[in-house]
Amino acid sequence: MTAAVTPKGERRRDALVSAAADLLCEGGFDAVRHRAVAARAGLPLASTTYYFDSLDELIAAAVEHIALREAELLRAQLDRLSRRRRGPESTAELLVDLLVDDDPAGARLISRYERFIACARQPGLRDVQRRIRRLRADAASELVTRCGRRARAELLTALVCTVDGAVVSALVEELESPRATARATLIDVIDVLAPYELTVRR
Repeated sequence: MTAAVTPKGERRRDALVSAAADLLCEGGFDAVRHRAVAARAGLPLASTTYYFDSLDELIAAAVEHIALREAELLRAQLDRLSRRRRGPESTAELLVDLLVDDDPAGARLISRYERFIACARQPGLRDVQRRIRRLRADAASELVTRCGRRARAELLTALVCTVDGAVVSALVEELESPRATARATLIDVIDVLAPYELTVRR
C-alpha cells in the first residue's frame, strides 16, 4: 500500500483538495499555486507534487470538490422548502437564494463564472462543469415544482441562463448587487418561463 492510499495519505490529499477549492473560490485560478495550497492545508510544499502529478490535476480535483459542495448546499436548501403555490416575487426570491451565493464581496460568484469560461481552454474541466450546470438546473426545476409551477426543459435552461446573465451583467456594471439584479430580472420573466401548473378540474 502506497502512502497516497493510506488513511493518513487520504486525509492529506483531501486537505490539499479542500485548500485548493477554497483558494479557487476566493481568488480564481491564479490563486491556486503549489505553495499557497500547501500553506492553506498546513502541509509541506512537497506534498502537492507527491499527491498530484500536476497543478492541472490538483485544480481539476478542486473543481470536483466544489461541485460536491454545491450539490450538498442545493439539496439542503430544497429539503427545507415546502410545497405550495407561490407568486412571482416569492419564487424569484427563492430561485436567487438557490442559485446566487450570498457573497457581498463577489469573489465566489466571480470564481464560478471564471470556471465556466475556463472550460473553453481546459477541456479537462468540461465534464465536471457540465455536471455542476445540470445540478443547478435540476435544483431549479425542483424548486419551480415546489412553488406550484412548471417549466419545460428548454424554458428551464432559459431560466437558469437568465440568472447567470443577470449576475454577470451586475458584476461587470457594478450598478447593483448581483442578487438584486437577478431577482428583478426573474420577476419580469418568471410567469413566462415557469408558469403556474394547471390544475385539472374533476
